[in-house]
Amino acid sequence: MKKVTIVVFSGEMDRAIAAFNIAIGAASMGMEATMFFTFWGLNILKRPNAGVSPPGFIKKMLAAMMPAGPQKLPLSKLNMFGMGPIMMKKLMKQHRMPDVGEMLTMAKQSGVKVIACTATMELMGIPKTQLTQDVDSCAGVAAYLAEASESSVNLFI
Repeated sequence: MKKVTIVVFSGEMDRAIAAFNIAIGAASMGMEATMFFTFWGLNILKRPNAGVSPPGFIKKMLAAMMPAGPQKLPLSKLNMFGMGPIMMKKLMKQHRMPDVGEMLTMAKQSGVKVIACTATMELMGIPKTQLTQDVDSCAGVAAYLAEASESSVNLFI
């Protein structure tokens, strides 16, 4: 079976949409798809209002500045102080396109494997309890490399 691995590094709405489109498309073509979320991409997997405050001043500041969950993601371009995502969500709704949260659900229903990077979680003070139930596992780079070494397509988004 052909495999696809995607490193989701960006926590921006448009890039998350692209990553999920590819993963869902691969799964619909019978390919095994794995998404490895790291750094800002972990924001996509965070539960809104998880209520966990990490220890340490820097981690607290990072947590306060980062969006919590797929509904709060900015755009990579034309964010316009938050107006860009509002307009993009409106366009997506008009075109009956699912939002990022719905795409995460669709990916899981399609059999896409979702892995959260443990090194980044530790660095940024993100406990597993703060992540959505859609996460299959929390693992390090070795798990990603094991998946990627068997994949015919490897992407970094």
